Amino acid sequence: MVTPREVERIFHEAGAFREGHFVLASGKHSPGYLEKFQVLQWPVRTAMLCADIAEWARSLAPRTIAGPTTGGIIIAHEVGRQMELRAVYAERTLGARGREFRRGFEIGSGERVLVVDDIMTTGGSVQETIDAIRAKGAQVVGAAVFVDRSGGAATLDVPMHALWTLDMPAYAPGECPQCAAGVPLTKPGTTPAPVAR
Repeated sequence: MVTPREVERIFHEAGAFREGHFVLASGKHSPGYLEKFQVLQWPVRTAMLCADIAEWARSLAPRTIAGPTTGGIIIAHEVGRQMELRAVYAERTLGARGREFRRGFEIGSGERVLVVDDIMTTGGSVQETIDAIRAKGAQVVGAAVFVDRSGGAATLDVPMHALWTLDMPAYAPGECPQCAAGVPLTKPGTTPAPVAR
């Protein structure tokens, strides 16, 4: 089993732990951001983290692994590979809130599904994936993430496993101290990669 300190080290060594003023996928603002793709670009590190999730999930006896787009696709695929199970993913519903399974993915009534994701802040993406699975009549047996950055505040109604839990503050835009101080806001994922020379 990987320890929380090892997960923290992997994120730091990959340059995934960033400080600044960020708008998160939830719409909240934070002085810290975890750029998961700096970790996910390394298959060996990703496989090691997913091995911990797979080991934890074996007693839950899932038949399918599901993750939300985008990072959850990679994690679902690798956990599924290690457990020799099928991996599917839930995409944002077109023109509405929530997630759905498209591209011909079928989940049967009563099917046992494990939900996986990379970083959990509010639990919104994981919960939307759980809701999409339950809408098919399937059973969510648990959820697992690389990092719970809510410090344990985000809760789900299924067994939950986080490889690393930390309390990284997130604020509503109107309550953000960095906004009040006039610190420029960054939307992660929009910064272009440096040009190779």
